[in-house]
Amino acid sequence: MNKTTNRPRDGALNSPWQKSLSIPVQKPSGDMSEGVLDCLVIGGGITGLTAALLVQNAGKKTMIAEAYCIGFGTTGGTSAHINTFADTSFAETENAFGQEGAQLFANAIRDGSALIKTNIADYQTDCDYESKTGYLYAENQEEVKQLAEIYKGARKVGVAVQYVSEVPTPVPFQQALAFAGQAQFHPLKYLHGLQKAYLAAGGIIVENTRIDQVITEDQVHIAGNIRAKKVIWATHMPPNINVLNFECAPYRSYVMAVKLKSGQYPDALIYDSQEPYHYVRSHVIDGQQLLVAGGLDHKTGHEDPEKAFDDLEKYIRKYYNLSSIKYRWSSQYYIPVDGLPYIGQLPLAADGVYCATGYNGNGMMLGSVAGKILSSLVLGEKNKYAELFSPSRIKPIDGFSEFVKENADVAYHFVADRLTIHETDSVKLLRPGTGKVVGVEGKKIAAYRDDDGIIHALSAVCTHAACIVNWNSEEKSWDCPCHGARYDWSGKVLTGPATRDLQPIQPDQH
Repeated sequence: MNKTTNRPRDGALNSPWQKSLSIPVQKPSGDMSEGVLDCLVIGGGITGLTAALLVQNAGKKTMIAEAYCIGFGTTGGTSAHINTFADTSFAETENAFGQEGAQLFANAIRDGSALIKTNIADYQTDCDYESKTGYLYAENQEEVKQLAEIYKGARKVGVAVQYVSEVPTPVPFQQALAFAGQAQFHPLKYLHGLQKAYLAAGGIIVENTRIDQVITEDQVHIAGNIRAKKVIWATHMPPNINVLNFECAPYRSYVMAVKLKSGQYPDALIYDSQEPYHYVRSHVIDGQQLLVAGGLDHKTGHEDPEKAFDDLEKYIRKYYNLSSIKYRWSSQYYIPVDGLPYIGQLPLAADGVYCATGYNGNGMMLGSVAGKILSSLVLGEKNKYAELFSPSRIKPIDGFSEFVKENADVAYHFVADRLTIHETDSVKLLRPGTGKVVGVEGKKIAAYRDDDGIIHALSAVCTHAACIVNWNSEEKSWDCPCHGARYDWSGKVLTGPATRDLQPIQPDQH
């Protein structure tokens, strides 16, 4: 019998999505080593569930293998916006990929949004789906110019947008755009709907089943004791060292859900144009309406998460009459060097091993359309977006310059982080519940003191590409500033591309 429990996620902070929802824990049934699957999907987020459901509904035999539990990763920490526009503007896409590429990108975003709505209707999923108008505003002349480019680019690809003089925001602005047909939802309730439909169609889900590598023999892909004709890495970033590590930069984004004294909440999705940006919307969570505000994104492992939350709270208090903070959490995503996601055949892997990554901040739409593209590839069908999003595409010149910049940053942290750790640092200075990278007898130690005062010491060298991890004081995790691998306080891998835990070290407890 399935056990029901609240969903954990890849950080110490609770998002409102997993805390207010219980989903049955899936246990494997039968002998997984018997027979050959048509497709093994590794990862149980929106990409994995969408792809697996589509392939299963096509009459194939599939399985989802999830290292932790359904919705554990970024889907469980998303801010849950559904847009017809993207963080990479259509004007930027046209500059890099031409008008045809921009139009295809707009169509893909639209198809991803439409698929979510269709699935909700088809599977009768109650997931707080609400249509909203989206507003994007400019506060200075430079942002006004950016807004004009966004407007022109959106109009060229048929995205409904217009200039407006009113926005439901207390922030003073100079100009604003309104996008009709945006939406919001509860991401894990939606994922639960996909999960139920997938199981009803005969699909198999195994949780707490980590797969780190796939071996190919005689055109059959082998993962542990699971054999499959095709494999999809739906893990946000494929594991181990691969070319996509160098074409995507990991970022963390911060969110708060707060109660307002006024009781007046915006009935819209509202975004500013700052860098880093802010957004606000409202959502009824456990019967209570809350303001959901977020942004202040930065590269993973590079800046202070505590300061990011402090700055976000200051921003909210500046413009809203805040009563109390109900939730605060952060999440990770990957920015592709040329602006578009990588979806398709994993470069340098055996034929029939697919992946999807680089969604920028638009994972709900792009994860959904990725599910369609990946299912088409598994089924041997043509997909109109496959070439544009191919992980093996040739990078535009603009993308190459971003590639050089991001990887120069990786090289910097590989060297500089080793030089900034001093022998004078000591684990003895750690307070309970805190961690720090310190130098001890020439070794780089990731040290954490638990609430009982016991020191847990680990090698600070990331097991993925040997960069030095940093302590995330808010999510209680060790985060790699190079490629975004994350480990919990005990060194256990939370999210890839690392596949091995941080090495434990026996410290001097005196």
